[in-house]
Amino acid sequence: MELRQLAYFVAVAEEQNFTRAAERVHISQSGVSAQIRRLERELGAELFDRSARTATLTAAGAAALAPARAALAAAEAVGQAVGDVAGVIRGRITVGMVVGCTVTPLFDALAAFHRAHPGVEIALLEDNSDRLVQGVRAGTVDVALIGTATAAPAGLEALTLVSERLVAVPPGHPLAHLRRVTLRDLTGHTVICMPAGTGLRTVFDQACAAQRVRPVIALQAGAADAVADLAARGLGVAVLSESMAESYRDRLSARVLDDVDIPALLCLVWRPAPGPAVRELLAYGRRAFGGGLPEAAAAGDDPQDSRAASPEDQ
Repeated sequence: MELRQLAYFVAVAEEQNFTRAAERVHISQSGVSAQIRRLERELGAELFDRSARTATLTAAGAAALAPARAALAAAEAVGQAVGDVAGVIRGRITVGMVVGCTVTPLFDALAAFHRAHPGVEIALLEDNSDRLVQGVRAGTVDVALIGTATAAPAGLEALTLVSERLVAVPPGHPLAHLRRVTLRDLTGHTVICMPAGTGLRTVFDQACAAQRVRPVIALQAGAADAVADLAARGLGVAVLSESMAESYRDRLSARVLDDVDIPALLCLVWRPAPGPAVRELLAYGRRAFGGGLPEAAAAGDDPQDSRAASPEDQ
């Protein structure tokens, strides 16, 4: 019995899918299947019911899961204990990041961390903010950069990097001539926004619910650039963050939504009591970000180019 076999077994059990488990452990699906078959032969029992589309644990598999996790944790603890004495951090750390964003300070932190601790393997995972939070809670992601409407998602620690207000950006639109724009002003116009699951959309939806307004969101795009381009072509009023709108000032006329007090936040999140590698990476992150993101950093939540700095979406 090998530790890698136990790791593959735990991955399949948690993902309930051989393909996703293979992606998670960075080997082929056939490699995962072969190693689990060998483990099953050694144990003398099948660990998964493969008759359905989902890989579900058999009774034997369910009995083996907790000891397998404990064995992997013990092996990791051995490495950490030796590393603590020798001053060396080893292992693997998975960093989550909102899709398509380019956040230079985060990349600087990862590079500095890698130079200082080459024994730590770094994996980068892109997704929307809701799924990244789920991954951090489940332990499949160690630390994640997300867009959110709350400073600390329930059960997690968080470091707020950016706090911004929402803006409507209507180029050549009647709203562009108003000195004060409110959510209710948007109800008579087509709205372009990011999709559900992104930090920016969560803030917008919560603000609308609090004021009981229901704007028509006719167009959705995961990239801030796409939202801005659609608005610039007269297809609707775009809702973005302040820094996003500033990035597109050549095409858009930004108007802060005067009655939205809920900020759009860009945060690093992680589980309480993190291990040595995560603690060290967070220290590099704090130093890299300093008081917040520089204007040139991009923090979209989804395909966003390197010009925008913001919590959106995230």
